[in-house]
This record gives sequence, C-alpha cells and structure tokens, in this order.
Amino acid sequence: FHSTTLWVAEAEQTAQLLTTRMGYQFVGQEGNRSRYKGASDDIGLYIDLLEQSNVGRGSLGAGSGHHIAFRTVDDSEQAEYKSLLHKGGYGVSPVMDRQYFHSIYFRAPSGVLFEIATDAPGFAYDEAVEELGTHLKLPNWLEPRRRQIEQSVVPVVLKAV
Repeated sequence: FHSTTLWVAEAEQTAQLLTTRMGYQFVGQEGNRSRYKGASDDIGLYIDLLEQSNVGRGSLGAGSGHHIAFRTVDDSEQAEYKSLLHKGGYGVSPVMDRQYFHSIYFRAPSGVLFEIATDAPGFAYDEAVEELGTHLKLPNWLEPRRRQIEQSVVPVVLKAV
C-alpha cells in the first residue's frame, strides 16, 4: 500500500491527532486533500485526509475498510502510544490479545476506527515459518466452530504460469 485516504467531514482535528500524537508530518495539500507522512521509510506510510463537508458515516463494502491499523514493534512501544493518546483525551480500549499480536483501538475525531497493533509475538508463534499459510488457524474463541468454518472456506489453488 502506498497510502490510505480517509474521507472526513472536517480534517483539522484528525490532522492534529496524526501530527501531535502519532508522529506524522504534514507534507502537502491539493484542494481539499491533505497528505501526512509517517516517520519511517516503510510501505504504507502516507495518510490522506479528504475533506468532504457532506460526507456521511461510512458503510462496509467494496473500496472501504473497517479500520486503519498502525504497527508498533512491541508491547512497550504500544504502551507509550496508549499513554500519549489517553493524555490527549482519546478513549483507548484495553489491550486485546489477538494471539499473534496485541491491539488497542480508538476513534479519531473524524469517527474512523484506528488500531495500534504490535509486531510481536508474530505469525511464527505457533508454527514454523515454512508452514505459514498451510493450516487454518483460529483464535481460541472460534475453535468450537472450527468444523462449520472449515466447511465454508474455499480452497486456494495456485497454478503455475
């Protein structure tokens, strides 16, 4: 991903969140689109705010996403973000153990749901790297429904080109 675009009714408060709490820098504006750049040189480090005064609340569907996820190296870096956001008056969720990573969630002033997730412990937590993607892995709370879920999974078949 190069960037993500957030359609917002008002950009100023979300821009302030990005620049004062999340380490983004304003890098440019064209019309009602402003761009912010993350602090690294990694992929997906741009966020565009597209201000649309008549934009309503989003709905899930093609071309939309449920939330925007940001990454941290580990729990201590995530805890720093949580503290900084809490001090800024943002309602941050408790840490959620997602087995392969830990997540916190909060809403930007625009209403967009943000997640900050750790890289650790990682997807090699319960299987060898060579095996990744070859088995259906479910969180503990879905294990009772494994049989039903497995029946609805469409097999992926790779064809040589």
